[in-house]
Amino acid sequence: MAQHLILATLLAAVALLARGAAGQDYPRLACDYAARNFTPSSRYLANINSIGAALPKNASASPDLFATAVAGAAPDKVWALALCRGDANATYCLSCLGQASRDLPNSCAYNEDAAIYYDKCMLHYSPAGFPDGGSGTTYESLSYEDVEPEETPRFNRVRAVLMNATADYAVRNSTRRYAAGEADTDLPDYPKLYSWAQCTPDLAPARCRRCLAGAIALLPQLYTNSSVGMVLGVRCSVRYQTDPFMDGPVMVRLGAAHPPNPAAPAPAPAPGMGPAVVTPTAAGGTAGRKYSVPGLVLMAVLPILAAINLVTFLCFWRRRRRPLTKTEQPDPGYTKEAEDMDRVDSMLIGISTLRAATGDFAESNKLGEGEFGAVYKGVLPDGDEIAVKRMSKSSPQGVNELKNELALVAKLKHKNLVSLVGVCLEQQERLLVYEFVPNRSLDLLIFDTDKSAQLDWGKRYNIIDGIARGLQYLHEDSQLKVVHRDLKASNILLDSDMNPKISDFGLARIFGREQSQAVTNHVVGTHGYMAPEYVMRGNYSVRSDAFSFGVMVLEIVTGRKNKDCSDSRRSDDLLTSIWEHWMAGTVLEMVDPAMDGCFSEDDVRRCIYIGLLCVQGNPGDRPVMSSVVMMLGSDTVSLQAPSKPASFASNGGAKPEVHKM
Repeated sequence: MAQHLILATLLAAVALLARGAAGQDYPRLACDYAARNFTPSSRYLANINSIGAALPKNASASPDLFATAVAGAAPDKVWALALCRGDANATYCLSCLGQASRDLPNSCAYNEDAAIYYDKCMLHYSPAGFPDGGSGTTYESLSYEDVEPEETPRFNRVRAVLMNATADYAVRNSTRRYAAGEADTDLPDYPKLYSWAQCTPDLAPARCRRCLAGAIALLPQLYTNSSVGMVLGVRCSVRYQTDPFMDGPVMVRLGAAHPPNPAAPAPAPAPGMGPAVVTPTAAGGTAGRKYSVPGLVLMAVLPILAAINLVTFLCFWRRRRRPLTKTEQPDPGYTKEAEDMDRVDSMLIGISTLRAATGDFAESNKLGEGEFGAVYKGVLPDGDEIAVKRMSKSSPQGVNELKNELALVAKLKHKNLVSLVGVCLEQQERLLVYEFVPNRSLDLLIFDTDKSAQLDWGKRYNIIDGIARGLQYLHEDSQLKVVHRDLKASNILLDSDMNPKISDFGLARIFGREQSQAVTNHVVGTHGYMAPEYVMRGNYSVRSDAFSFGVMVLEIVTGRKNKDCSDSRRSDDLLTSIWEHWMAGTVLEMVDPAMDGCFSEDDVRRCIYIGLLCVQGNPGDRPVMSSVVMMLGSDTVSLQAPSKPASFASNGGAKPEVHKM
């Protein structure tokens, strides 16, 4: 039982690391799709660009880091507003707003009313002026739902008191209408809570407080038991988090023993910004603390290392749980979480066993290496061949990947998914043990001019069909609804019969059965495989997985990488090249010459057709995997013609930061 507790602690620490160490400065978008759209050649866009050239400079030069602008005449008149967070400096403000002005028109698909939010700046434009006192166009972050049920009432009370106290101080701060806060929660998992509240400086105090009150009122509706939450608006914004996220001074500090009355007036601040501290109860500590990213990472890593050391000791002395006899009853407190921990417990493999299996991780047994660490071939004492993924000790993404794979892969069983055999957490090692798949990954064959001849058309068609069936299981048929988020040729492994197995669930996410999509602030993945709505807005779903699948289908048919293709003089990506040949009726010219003309033309056209359906720009137009499987198995399925694939080459906007995995 103690081991379960330590493993749970490790996974909780991993979640904290993934949230705290991950880059947070990713755009959050609020696009009014009910508004009109403008065109790339419109006067409305010209007015936006005119504002974008001056507004960042005006805002960053302002003492309040705030500016508004109006350009043009109706019906193409544009109102724009720019604001930087109260703890930003002028240099950062100029850079952030410059990026926002380049990103926003493309990111919101040319909506006339749109807003974009980074951690420390926001930009809004509209044809109808600015909202008067409400929060206006808003963005709400996703809920982590990680506060324990027994701690939730206390946590929510502290959150309400802190957010209102922070809002009160922001209202009375005459320079920036901004405040940052901190509270002791008296909770073991989350001892501190941090807050931020800010209005645009031109709002009168009463209007600012009404706006903040409306945003704060949304928090308990959106985040019942989440350790992180925010409501971002044009006129005001609020945010709370259980780890520090502000760089400026703490102006409101609350103790946990006697929560203050949120309606009590806060002391008036000194003239100017001033690092004043409101202390309704004695809290100790110093005012105006500043936190760096390396410091936050260290704060998260050290507890993880300590937990791993404890797991090492417990793994060494572990005893397997005795099965219940027919006359014994299960513990009434035994939960699904405990069942999951038992599943992990039953899969523990000793470090000595894995060292012996891999020749002490000999270089000659190394199958490959990536950012998360190396993979080694091994042979267990019973003769079973295994592949051991040895996580890098220094990679926080590797820790996050471990958490996901433990939680997901152990529950997923399908012939087209790689099987997780075991796990080892001893001697500060993080090792995942998989079935050995002898033909390695698809990319090592399909993109190698010498080896690609091993894949005749029958094998390629079987690989496409197997990937589709594996995805159908993940999306529609398994006990979990899973979005993979990192589908690519290097994550498709091939067994001895060239059957495909989807691997690497480090970025995967579980969806609710009725959930259709989610939004992330941390866009990670691989260039060339990510759907446009994921790259530009952080939206991901089974349809974004379908996009990645479509790219792979076209790569398998042509033997060419999407990101490297320069077949057409008018484009430099595989998708556009295939589309141009498809429209010209010459698409068979794109088939991989390694097949030497030995293929079914009807099957090739069907696969290219399916690939083009999957890479359409509108997610709703892409087929679900059950439809793809049906199309692959039938000669009679007829659907509407696909639209032109999404292309990033013609966006003309800023390139979002994407991690190449």
